[in-house]
Amino acid sequence: MSVAALEHVLILSDDIEATRDFYCRVLGLTVGERPPLPFAGYWLYASGTPCLHVAQRGAYLAHARELGLSEPGPMVGGNVDHISFAASDAEGVRAALHAVGIAPVANEIAGTGIQQLFFEDPNGVRLEINIKPVTAPGG
Repeated sequence: MSVAALEHVLILSDDIEATRDFYCRVLGLTVGERPPLPFAGYWLYASGTPCLHVAQRGAYLAHARELGLSEPGPMVGGNVDHISFAASDAEGVRAALHAVGIAPVANEIAGTGIQQLFFEDPNGVRLEINIKPVTAPGG
């Protein structure tokens, strides 16, 4: 078996509107089409791809139990450390985060030019903006 790409990440939230608004305001994701699922939530899109799903915690967990799924472990301090999004404009990303009151923790990976900016969403989920250097055409 081989997989082709990351499909999506699901974030459970007690306040799905605040979570939706955070990701749309801070990362520029957009709310898009979502099938009629038996729990409240949103599908958030980046470049036409529904990469981030948000679900109302209680209703989603009840649905998961009905399916026979076990209770998930804690997201913060558990097995998921962060969700990473790609970007290309380091100064633009820093300015956008600053404009909404976010002071990210910055890291540069030595010898690569890759910059990482870490911060948390309203649910305590750690996020990373991974900014790779732009290379000139043919180089």
